[in-house]
Amino acid sequence: MSKPRITIHPKFTIGDISDRLFSAFLEPIGTMVNGFMYNPKHPTADKQGFRQDVINLLKSTGLPAVRMPGGNFVSAWQWKDSIGPKEQRKVHLDPAWHQYITNEVGHDEYLQWAEKIGTSPIYTVNLGTGTLQDAMDCVEYTNHEGGTYWSDLRRKNGHEAPYGVKTWCLGNEMDGHWQLGSWEKNPVGYGNLCHEASKAMKWLDESIETVACASSASFMDHYPEWEAKVMDQCYDTVDYLALHHYHSAKPGDLLSLLGGALYYEDFINTEAGMLDYIQAKHRSPRKVQLSFDEYGAFERPFSELHPGYGQWNMARVHYAFDPERKYVRHDPDNMPERDFPGGDMVKVLSMVSIQLALLRHADRVKLSCMTGGLQSLAASNREHVWKPATRYAFMQLLEYAKGTSMQVSVDGPTFDMPGYAIDDTSQYTGKNDVPYIDSACAWNKEKEQLAVFVINRNPDEEYPLELDVRGFEGFKSCVHYEMSSTDFDAKSSYGNDWKAPEANKAATLKAGLASTKVKPLSWNVIVFGK
Repeated sequence: MSKPRITIHPKFTIGDISDRLFSAFLEPIGTMVNGFMYNPKHPTADKQGFRQDVINLLKSTGLPAVRMPGGNFVSAWQWKDSIGPKEQRKVHLDPAWHQYITNEVGHDEYLQWAEKIGTSPIYTVNLGTGTLQDAMDCVEYTNHEGGTYWSDLRRKNGHEAPYGVKTWCLGNEMDGHWQLGSWEKNPVGYGNLCHEASKAMKWLDESIETVACASSASFMDHYPEWEAKVMDQCYDTVDYLALHHYHSAKPGDLLSLLGGALYYEDFINTEAGMLDYIQAKHRSPRKVQLSFDEYGAFERPFSELHPGYGQWNMARVHYAFDPERKYVRHDPDNMPERDFPGGDMVKVLSMVSIQLALLRHADRVKLSCMTGGLQSLAASNREHVWKPATRYAFMQLLEYAKGTSMQVSVDGPTFDMPGYAIDDTSQYTGKNDVPYIDSACAWNKEKEQLAVFVINRNPDEEYPLELDVRGFEGFKSCVHYEMSSTDFDAKSSYGNDWKAPEANKAATLKAGLASTKVKPLSWNVIVFGK
């Protein structure tokens, strides 16, 4: 067995790490809002009905941003019906998730909840059924100081100061056939709308930045041509292009689950190349960056495949209307127990494997919002909250992934990952020579600190690991924090918080060469200091 080695040199940088690289995504699906965020009958509920146990656990994390309030939901949401006295708000059907939207949690409540947990909202406007004027009015209501109808209405509704929302997403997954008001068949039209919306919204508040939608996944048959046509219309007025991806693998196939980070990198590289082409075509000095504002990875069984439909196969499932399907009204005080498959360590490794891929592309990915990120930081049920394993890994990235993202050279054993198809949509080509050791690095020059993040993807082998940082001067200390489990089905629960990462005392540093060991299927943070 070859001994893995990671080499890092100060001259080989990737780019500055954005303060919002590790953020979260919130959409009112099921009990995410009615139950987790909001329950006026909960013992800890404040005057607005927000659960303070959730607020307090999230507030302690330093989470930089949350994208809200959707998601597919937002393409039919009418924000103007969600403000003012609650008894006067309108109840609507949400065709995206077949649920009643009572608007007890409305525009102001979303933004005020973000204030309470100490995070910045990344707000998504409705460009499905909504209009350009709706988007403009939303910016005016939200960010203008006063003296106009909409800004004075905000003050009348109880929030004197502007919310100061900086980042605005121009719709959600607007290429998707599942989206109301989809621009799937007209990317040029959506690009024109993004251009006009971005222009108009910025003329109301020139401090804001805007995010256009890319293809909803790299599986779309029109990817990446669709977003190239979009950006050709709005490159000079938008600031980010939004990417979404959810990686899947068969239950028990941990190598394919953790190797999914490579597909994220393919996606990022393709979109960055496309943006560079449009920049050159427009002879523009502006560099539009990437916002990976929905992502996740999980295990799920293979589904039956339906070959032969060609490019229409993906859409067909969304047009299979079910007359027996009923709309659901979610009771925030009747939050059902959820038992997701897999233990806490599966969730940790699938989460951080993607986050390390984002960190390796910190020069282009400046925003990212993890789907399920809020529950990763504060797990909950109807009554309680607790600390899952994902909380600790997420917070280590928030603490140590600061400064400059560094190139890492990994030498060591590899594996091959055969291609597979989860369903008609999620089909993956194979990958060869995938390193068992997955790594990324952050150099915080201000603190004179180097943090190396390491995943051992191997389910069976513990590896002795060498880290070569001889190019850096003056490092005196090396601390190795590790998280692993001999029981991969183990789960945290209320009263059973996951144990925080522990220091591996075997780690040594001598003349710029560090030596330690990484356990099978483990998460490791190795911090060098002066």
